[in-house]
Amino acid sequence: MKKLLLLSSCALLFFGSCKQGAKSTGDSADSLAIKAINDSSLTQYLSVIAADSLEGRKPFTNGETKTINYLKTQFEKLGLQPGNGDSFFQEVPMVEIKSVPEDKMVFKGKTASLTLNYLTDFVAGTRRVQDEVSMSNSSLVFAGYGIVAPEYGWNDYANLDVKGKTVVVLINDPGFADSTLFKGKNMTYYGRWTYKFEEAARQGATGIIIVHDTEPAAYPWTVVRSGWSKSKLTLQSEDNGMSRTVVEGWITLDKAKQLFALDGKSFDQLALSARKKGFKAVDLNITTSLKVKNTIKKSVTYNVLAKIPGDKRKDEAIIYSAHWDHLGVGEKIQGDSIYNGAVDNATGVASLFEIASAFKKLPKAPGRTILFISYTAEEQGLLGSEYYAKHPAFPLAKTVANINMDMMGIAGKTKDIVVYGFGQSELEDYAATAAKKQGRVIVPDPVPSSGLYYRSDHFNLAKVGVPSLFTGSGVDNIKNGRAWGLKQVADFTKFRYHSPQDNFDSKTWDLSGIVEDVRMLFDMGYRISNENSYPKWKDGSEFKAIREKK
Repeated sequence: MKKLLLLSSCALLFFGSCKQGAKSTGDSADSLAIKAINDSSLTQYLSVIAADSLEGRKPFTNGETKTINYLKTQFEKLGLQPGNGDSFFQEVPMVEIKSVPEDKMVFKGKTASLTLNYLTDFVAGTRRVQDEVSMSNSSLVFAGYGIVAPEYGWNDYANLDVKGKTVVVLINDPGFADSTLFKGKNMTYYGRWTYKFEEAARQGATGIIIVHDTEPAAYPWTVVRSGWSKSKLTLQSEDNGMSRTVVEGWITLDKAKQLFALDGKSFDQLALSARKKGFKAVDLNITTSLKVKNTIKKSVTYNVLAKIPGDKRKDEAIIYSAHWDHLGVGEKIQGDSIYNGAVDNATGVASLFEIASAFKKLPKAPGRTILFISYTAEEQGLLGSEYYAKHPAFPLAKTVANINMDMMGIAGKTKDIVVYGFGQSELEDYAATAAKKQGRVIVPDPVPSSGLYYRSDHFNLAKVGVPSLFTGSGVDNIKNGRAWGLKQVADFTKFRYHSPQDNFDSKTWDLSGIVEDVRMLFDMGYRISNENSYPKWKDGSEFKAIREKK
């Protein structure tokens, strides 16, 4: 690290040099803030947050109680104030539904039938708060990607009445297969499974089945299976979920091909047709029935909020966020049933503490309030952040920016740092400046089809207009190169993501990359905290108009 600047003369720069009055790193007042972010304290936090004793940190469990109390205690030890009025907690009313469908799902064609096995071939559940739901002899319709996107001139439901029917749709969006459509390889929200369920409900469908395909989904079937074998959470609603489809589910790609063949159709050919503008839905001449029994529990879970009040503009807030939840205890894999979520997202929560510690080490408070939020139920569909966006602790118009941390890198230092949703806001420019001081560069997502910008909590703040940045550790590893770095990402996704194998290992994890990334995020946030202007969305961002209305 190069010479650091005195706060009195160069308050906004951390890794540069000052023409006058410079001191060595050891003597500079703000170097204490930078040094507060280190691998030693990260290790201490990670060893607790990712421990078996927290039982996988699932909401509505003893693991939640232990986790949120630990977060509150750490924020207090760091000297932070409650972030939600006089409380560190924000109640989030939710309903937990443990859906257990019939073991077999039978599809009947004109001359033959196909039977699928639960978890192996299909998963299914419901958002309807009822003890039991069922659909009987529901006709199947292939509705392409299940997308209605006027801005892209796309409507898979055009002239289609799906009342009483079950739609079968592809994962991702057409841009995955054709770079001239939508945003090309950069997945839009239309490609997310959450959107597809929402749209099917708006269209009045009885059921929806998504065809899983590993590459466009960006994760293997085991991730779907593990997520759907457990109880699922949703925000409580006045209609108890009755506006949703009766059944929501997935099937494997192989079984989808067999399903289409029941009607003498080629799945591959229809999928190819679905990638073209003007695609018209296809009746599959197949029916299916399914009964789903539910165990229901209504309760509250909690977002955890802490703050450092601003020195000059206390009513303006910069949010640092990271979800605390994971998947709890579930299906046993390789002898382990605790889904610890060490990378996803103990790393992000530990990073929150690191940044809070750095801000508290500054000799003078930041100009704007720094709000730290650890959300609940991210793994259930970004629910904690969705609730916060509707019930913010600070007015959205006064929320300057959101910097989100989720799944930090554990393979050491990199020459780059990844920005998901590249090109969205001016926050990227701040990130680029901070990264340059470290001799690094910001780069777009190397796997843009995964749509990560739409898969973490900052997205709900973006949807209401707050400029939001989501970075991932770089892939161009200093010691081993870019190809090696990409392989680490691929291996994690294939073997550990959303599985009991996502464990903390102090002997094999190299936290130096997280330290660099967190220092960079602290630097840019501190700079923004002392400015008078607000970062803006860039031209072309779908969120720009929303912000400008506030």
